[in-house]
Amino acid sequence: MDLTTLRTFKPAAYEDAADGYRAAGETAGRAKDTVDIRIASGIRARLDGEAATAALAELRELAENFHYAQTECGLVSTALNGFAHDMAAAKRKLEAAEADARAAGCTVHPDGSVGYPAGGEKVDGKVPEGGTVRGSGGPTSPLADALYRQAANAHPNPNYGKALEFANRIADAVKEAADADAKWAPKLRALKADDDLTVSDRDWTDAQSDMSGVHDAGKGYLDSLPHPPKDGSPKDNAAWWNGLTPEERTAWLSLEPAAVGRLDGLPSAVRDDANRVVFDERYAQYRLELASIPKPPANEWTWIVAGRYPAKVHTDEWMEWHRQYGDRYEQLTKSLKGMDRIQQRFDQTGQKGLPEVYLLGFSPDGNGRAIIANGNPDTAAHQAVYVPGTTARLESIGGDIDRMVRVWRTAQDEADGKAVSTITWLGYDAPQNIVTDSPFRHYADDGAPALNSFLDGLETSHSGDSGTHRTVIGHSYGTTLVGSAADHGTLNADDVITVGSPGVTVATAEELDVPRGHVWNQEADGDAVPDIGRWGHGGNRWRHYAVIPSDASFGANQMATDTEGHSGYWDEGSESLVNQALVVAGRYDKVQLD
Repeated sequence: MDLTTLRTFKPAAYEDAADGYRAAGETAGRAKDTVDIRIASGIRARLDGEAATAALAELRELAENFHYAQTECGLVSTALNGFAHDMAAAKRKLEAAEADARAAGCTVHPDGSVGYPAGGEKVDGKVPEGGTVRGSGGPTSPLADALYRQAANAHPNPNYGKALEFANRIADAVKEAADADAKWAPKLRALKADDDLTVSDRDWTDAQSDMSGVHDAGKGYLDSLPHPPKDGSPKDNAAWWNGLTPEERTAWLSLEPAAVGRLDGLPSAVRDDANRVVFDERYAQYRLELASIPKPPANEWTWIVAGRYPAKVHTDEWMEWHRQYGDRYEQLTKSLKGMDRIQQRFDQTGQKGLPEVYLLGFSPDGNGRAIIANGNPDTAAHQAVYVPGTTARLESIGGDIDRMVRVWRTAQDEADGKAVSTITWLGYDAPQNIVTDSPFRHYADDGAPALNSFLDGLETSHSGDSGTHRTVIGHSYGTTLVGSAADHGTLNADDVITVGSPGVTVATAEELDVPRGHVWNQEADGDAVPDIGRWGHGGNRWRHYAVIPSDASFGANQMATDTEGHSGYWDEGSESLVNQALVVAGRYDKVQLD
């Protein structure tokens, strides 16, 4: 990079190219949605058999290609804008230095040196002559800078010091441009796909690496953009997003998809786009990592004689494998089980009229997070948000997804043609052990702010003219979290359904922050959890539950329940399921009460 190149550099040319890649990415995104939502779902709704299965496999691969192209085009667009941003900053510094030099009567030469005119007081009867100086380029140490200033001040021609300053500024600008070129060139060269038509796990992990590389190189560019409000409300988040330009939105989606996907208040389609990138990249990463771990030894167990009786113990080979790989192998296996079920739900769109799915939150870290909506909440007349309870985690998300699929199907039939969206909300760290964890309410108190924010976000992002009717469904310990959310904030809901509840942290239905008469409860025969809440368990640890929704003094509508046990409330065709769906659809007159 030299002075002439920097002078003639046109950031607009790269910004135009970035716009082209952004447009290509948006086109690929629309094509992905067309394949997923219209074509593939249409086949699932109408066709069956080997030919349909083969076609769906091809369409899934095509949609994957479009999604990968969308992701990579977004990164290319952001990288080009980032390069243009860095080069434009260097060019502005150069132009400012050259303008100041001209104003001071100095001349900037093509090689970056600066000529200065004669000037100063006469020495031996002569005005000190002019000359030419060259800048050092790049940062200097404090000592070197002090020596330069001392030399400039000691020079008989005052123009010498000015010219030296201009030359250093010019050299610094050229070096800054050269550094930007050297930084961005490998990042841009890396943004290319394999020359095949298959998007593999390796391709997605490469995309993840590309994102990291562009993010590191583009820190200055990203820092220059408007940032999401720190600890902002959903309305604050929406205002931030609505104030971004298309280029700025692409940058945030490309470089910080996980951060964008977490922001309550943003349109559901935007959160889905962001979280799908996170999902596909982590899905691929986990599969590759699991494949790289040696399989556990087949001879896991052996028998030893301990005293008079034989004992079954792990073999030495298995214990060594477990020491090296066991914890990570288990974490990857469990997380992938949950991701497989989420992907399965993606692939079910269209079956028996099942609507498109929106991934409103996702993380495989720890016990995992997943927020999955059947149908677009932003356009739905009726929304239902389901909060699962003890032992809920990414590994077991499939059952919670299925429950809300059944509620959607039943509620949609009762909604008089209005759109319904049912949401599985695993957005908190649920207690994992009913004995050692669930007696304590701190899990609910810790998760309540996230639920409140999510519900407020649904209100903010909804685009329907007539608003939406929102129901919150809590199961087991999930009801405790719902109660805590009402206790510590505003529960943005019209109805609350508590199912198999051990207690909701408040004493009466009126404290659940919905209109009088809009709290509904179900307790099935053989469900021990309400009795645990009612009579206590583990000493006095359950004392904070005191009154449970099944108690008459609580004041909930007791819905007829024909299922048994703690997990049967969503059995296909059951009265328990139908009653929940009727509340979700706002058909209160048809709900059967005990």
